[in-house]
Amino acid sequence: MQEDKQSAILLGYSGHALVVTEAALLNSIILIGYADYKPPALNPYQLSYLGDETESDFEYWHLYEHYILGVGSNVIRAKIAERVKAHGGTCLTIIHPDASLAKLIKIGAGTFIARNVAVNPLAEIGQNVILNTSCSIDHECHIADNVHIAPGAVLAGNVKVGKGAFIGANAVIREGISIGKEAVIGAGSVVVKDVPPKKIVAGNPSKRIK
Repeated sequence: MQEDKQSAILLGYSGHALVVTEAALLNSIILIGYADYKPPALNPYQLSYLGDETESDFEYWHLYEHYILGVGSNVIRAKIAERVKAHGGTCLTIIHPDASLAKLIKIGAGTFIARNVAVNPLAEIGQNVILNTSCSIDHECHIADNVHIAPGAVLAGNVKVGKGAFIGANAVIREGISIGKEAVIGAGSVVVKDVPPKKIVAGNPSKRIK
């Protein structure tokens, strides 16, 4: 859990960012405001708009050190994280207080762990990962950078998930399975065989979608 009264800028402020914002506030983080390509119509947390972080005159790169990733897309989130690093900033790891985490795990910078997530011993979670609401990561799973595990997904023990992969809501991944880089697992899928990089699978049991 983050230190009290730490300040940060939220990067992105649409759907997924609202979930991240709640968790950040519950961790006593002060949100200075948010950056996005334009202000959204919905602003339930009444955050200040700071501008577009892609613009050359975005002054806040030089004023603050800490940033929070509020983007659900793996590709866009990875690009934003690289932008933060290039400007000498740090992406904070945000963990909802209601998550259940074993002691013997590793979690990379910029990762978000949502409400009711369970992570069991010897799991390794990379950087800029999203472990979304109520997903379950069992023992000795390895999740690479920029992965998104959607709500309710279940990873049995020793599952390996490659960089930039997406696992849909309520999907179930059998023990020992490897999910390749940038692969996509459809919602509700049951995966019983390894999935090659950049392939899309769905169904029960899951099958490759052309």
